[in-house]
Amino acid sequence: MAYKIKEIYYTLQGEGAHSGRPAVFCRFSGCNLWTGREADRAKAICQFCDTDFWGMDGRNGGKYTAQDLVIQCKSLWPKNSDIPYYIVCTGGEPALQLDTELIEEFHKASCLVAVETNGTLLLPEGIDWVCMSPKADTEIVLQQVDEIKIVFPQPGINPLNFEEIKASHYYIQPMDNTDQVSNTNECIKFCLENPKWNLSVQTHKYLKID
Repeated sequence: MAYKIKEIYYTLQGEGAHSGRPAVFCRFSGCNLWTGREADRAKAICQFCDTDFWGMDGRNGGKYTAQDLVIQCKSLWPKNSDIPYYIVCTGGEPALQLDTELIEEFHKASCLVAVETNGTLLLPEGIDWVCMSPKADTEIVLQQVDEIKIVFPQPGINPLNFEEIKASHYYIQPMDNTDQVSNTNECIKFCLENPKWNLSVQTHKYLKID
């Protein structure tokens, strides 16, 4: 199988339970909730996405075999490090392409595999960390993940409705738009009123890193 990749880069994880952790981000092209083209945003299921996942023209983007993709991801990790490679498969929606073959190739190369998904598609077995970010007006098929991260406030979503999904971490993250200050205050208020939920902020944006 040829995997269509928008970009691959090494940075710090900016959100959620692994915020601050060095990671190689492998961004898959394509999503099932929006085409990625601005002309289609108004009629998309998810209209607030802030990520460019259209095409394969980003850093290290292109079509890869499983083996070549693993080699490319590992090449960005610091040389002579004894810390396991940490690969974050993101998108778009990586579950459209991520499969058992690729996960096995990563594991054979001593890589830990994380995924950031919207939860509408089943995932192959073997993923080491699953972060699910549900979107309104979608059917969630995942019932057990490592962390849930809900962009808030999001019309059509009440985070409390997701507490039945088994997770180790529950996060609320302010929606990044012109009302970000107000959104952040609403998130803080929600977390204080509902202590099961923690606040996640996009630290990479504050730090102005990728």
